[in-house]
Amino acid sequence: MSDEFGQEQAIRKLAPGKLVIASHNSGKIREIAELLGPYGIEPISAAALDLPEPEETGTTFIANAELKAMQAADLSGLPALADDSGLCVEALGGNPGLFSARWAGPTKDFGFAMQKVWDGIEAKGPDAGHDAHFICALALAWPDGHVEAFEGRVDGTLVWPPRGDKGFGYDPMFVPLGYDISFGEMAAEKKHAMSHRADAFAQLVKAVF
Repeated sequence: MSDEFGQEQAIRKLAPGKLVIASHNSGKIREIAELLGPYGIEPISAAALDLPEPEETGTTFIANAELKAMQAADLSGLPALADDSGLCVEALGGNPGLFSARWAGPTKDFGFAMQKVWDGIEAKGPDAGHDAHFICALALAWPDGHVEAFEGRVDGTLVWPPRGDKGFGYDPMFVPLGYDISFGEMAAEKKHAMSHRADAFAQLVKAVF
């Protein structure tokens, strides 16, 4: 991280204790809590604190993660961690990308969202590729406005019909490179070892603990 003069600043360390998970997505909260378990962190969800969900006006995953983390830290008076993640499909020009959650509609129906993705690929014709990747941006903010951000990625291909009932979101249609099962079929421990969120977390853990 650099200051306004371009000088490198030391990354701030996170002390054990309470940390707000700035999300109302139960699946995402569960994954983050499991990843934080070994580090003496007591996760509290934004929903449990009745914190509002900010409008995601950023133009990058990191920008959206930062605005969510900073609002949660400001309103709670505690450090806050936010995740902004999405599925980027090459055949769809990178969509749904930043709008991955919005494709699921107000009821967060990811069965509908996955169908929309697949219909979009099929509309491109038989030569459309199935390559895709997940991006996860993590932002860790403190009440004084300090923020650290990290971004992870995992590449894979899309399958249809969706497979498995584990994970959440688009997991059942995404098969990571080097595997023959989808995230929806993969045990949580295995996914935690190699997902986009795991990649971002590995960077965060190395930096702040």
